[in-house]
Amino acid sequence: MNSQSSQSSLNNVLNNETASAQHPGIEKDSDVPTLISLFNSTFEDFNTRLVLGDDEPIYIPAGSEKPYHQIVFAHGFFSSALHEIAHWCIAGEKRRLLEDYGYWYCPDGRDAAQQADFEKVEIKPQAIEWAFTEAAGRKFQVSTDNLNDAEPDREGFTKNVAAQLALYKAHGFPPRAERFINALATTFCKKTHDDATGADAA
Repeated sequence: MNSQSSQSSLNNVLNNETASAQHPGIEKDSDVPTLISLFNSTFEDFNTRLVLGDDEPIYIPAGSEKPYHQIVFAHGFFSSALHEIAHWCIAGEKRRLLEDYGYWYCPDGRDAAQQADFEKVEIKPQAIEWAFTEAAGRKFQVSTDNLNDAEPDREGFTKNVAAQLALYKAHGFPPRAERFINALATTFCKKTHDDATGADAA
């Protein structure tokens, strides 16, 4: 990622945040079933399924209730699904046997120090989410996820995520992330082409 394209991507992300704030339901769409099917077929060998949830996102390992691991994403949002998949792509084998990978989530309303810690651990997954979003032909926005307390430095955080994305592009993504980037690009590029040409029309 050169400096010009990096700055362009950064500006696009910041502009997308404004648009999303004005239209909070903008990301809920009909591509979600395609995304779920794509993930589940791509990672059959990991016994893991992407699941549309009604509440907060959570990772649930296989157990007595379900014989497979579940990545539950929030409210049918495409971006939430990509975000949760990104976390899964980073989690190691032992972590994937624990609910929410064994991490404690500090809820909304973090102070400045807690927010800084939150952003540090979010840089890599959000860089992967950014790559997923690009592969799906969509526009990315960072999530600082702290509505009720310390005001986050969105531009600074976006720059950090962009820098990590550039490193991944230069040196390679984690294997599962790379696999899903390729799957997204293949599926959604084809879908865009089919929609444009009316390939599904009777």
